[in-house]
Amino acid sequence: MNILLDLFLTFAKIGLFTFGGGYAMISLIENACVEKKRWITHDEMMDVTVIAESTPGPIAINCATFVGYRKKGLAGATAATVGMVLPSFCIIFLISMFLDHFLEIAWIAHAFMGIKIAVGILILDAAIKMIRKMQKKPVTMAIMACSFAAMLLIDMFAAHISSVTLMLIAAAVSLVIFLCERNRGKAGADK
Repeated sequence: MNILLDLFLTFAKIGLFTFGGGYAMISLIENACVEKKRWITHDEMMDVTVIAESTPGPIAINCATFVGYRKKGLAGATAATVGMVLPSFCIIFLISMFLDHFLEIAWIAHAFMGIKIAVGILILDAAIKMIRKMQKKPVTMAIMACSFAAMLLIDMFAAHISSVTLMLIAAAVSLVIFLCERNRGKAGADK
């Protein structure tokens, strides 16, 4: 199949059948792009997720753009991005035309309650996969545990701290540790 069409259809399917935004899509993007199509490696997927989270724009669209660009340059990035955006745009456009009456339908309201639960499970699934494949170094595990505890406390006490701020703090701590270890290695080599 033409790679551009394949990129478009793969991301259109993810965009069409995933509710809950980018975090819910990460698991499906990884399944399609890493496990089935082998367009990128798992390590690249983890890097893309971190970069996509820290750059402007929705995480799923940033991931699609990266994978498309990796496979076929600008044309691939365009095909993957349009594939990811088009189904959601069409659905939201149709819903907006009937929004006043849409949520009044009992079975639709109940379906959305079930979808909320499924979205949580998809996000949890993506997190578990990343944790399983993460390097199990003490520093990495400590940063992960501290970030998790911080997010939990922020949620419990309804503090207004962005997850991006926590990611930047974790990145700064990791960078400082890296620089300290590198300087220690150089000092040991000089002796």
